Amino acid sequence: MIKLLTYPDIDPQQWNELVQSSPTATWFQTPEAYEFYAAVSDMQAFAYGVAEEGRLVGVIVGYTTQEKCIFKQYFTARTIIPGGPLLSKEISNQALSTLLLALNKKLGNTIYIESRNYNDYSAWKSVFESCGFIYNQHLNFHVDTSSLDQVQSRIGKHRWRYIRLSMRDGATIVANPTLEQVRAFYTILQKLYRTKVRTPLWSWEFFERLYHVEHARYILVELDGQIVGGTACVCLPGKAVYEWYACGQDDCRDDIRPLSVAIWGEMQYAAENGYPLFDFMGAGKPDEPYGVRDFKSEFGGELVEHGRFLCVRKPLLYAIGKMGVKWLKSIM
Repeated sequence: MIKLLTYPDIDPQQWNELVQSSPTATWFQTPEAYEFYAAVSDMQAFAYGVAEEGRLVGVIVGYTTQEKCIFKQYFTARTIIPGGPLLSKEISNQALSTLLLALNKKLGNTIYIESRNYNDYSAWKSVFESCGFIYNQHLNFHVDTSSLDQVQSRIGKHRWRYIRLSMRDGATIVANPTLEQVRAFYTILQKLYRTKVRTPLWSWEFFERLYHVEHARYILVELDGQIVGGTACVCLPGKAVYEWYACGQDDCRDDIRPLSVAIWGEMQYAAENGYPLFDFMGAGKPDEPYGVRDFKSEFGGELVEHGRFLCVRKPLLYAIGKMGVKWLKSIM
């Protein structure tokens, strides 16, 4: 018998056991992740599960969000499933279909649903497609952090030289920053999103709440008493560190590479704390040039293509929204 479950009716013990055994597990599908999404005012969190014969075999955790401006809300309501669904190796196609179709039905007025996969979902691709999802290619880098020597040996020579010289000349890694230091990091990140990324960034509330999450880490870079860059990451014990946000101060000294130092700090943290994998969480589309991908490639990771599943529920609004985002990027 197949049974659909909705939070809080998902058994927490079975949920945690599935996190331990699932080949698609990430931090983003844990109870901790759901609690974080639910605490952020700009996120409408959800968690749906499916059980077969009384055993939990699938969980989808994510959030719906939209711009605050009343006019923009109509064109920007979107649902994101970070990491992709949490699935048992034994989940049946029927159970997965039940979960995906229920998700589509229950999400109200969202324009689209996007599953951003950090693991291989090829075994279930046909099920997603039968439920109205299309597959889009998307690249990523996975770095082996099973040992610190392994990490260092695979970093490109030029990138390692930048890291080494930056630290020699005064850049230091701040592994346990204060909330005030995190606020300085957020200011740098805001500037990056305003001037280069040109997409919306979460409010300070998101980053402040993340600071208090048990398995989240801020790894910052300090120079002459000032924060000049850093990263925000989350960790799945025994498996991986995920780089969620990263930035470096552009007008820093010419001999300092704060972002490179911060990424080295993340990978060092992973290697020294039992996380065998560092996940860059995205490297763009394979058919499009992407400078960030070139930069990430210098850290010795394996280029993987786990893609994204997209379900467009309102095609006209989706098309208008895409044009709007393109226009906004062109004028910012």
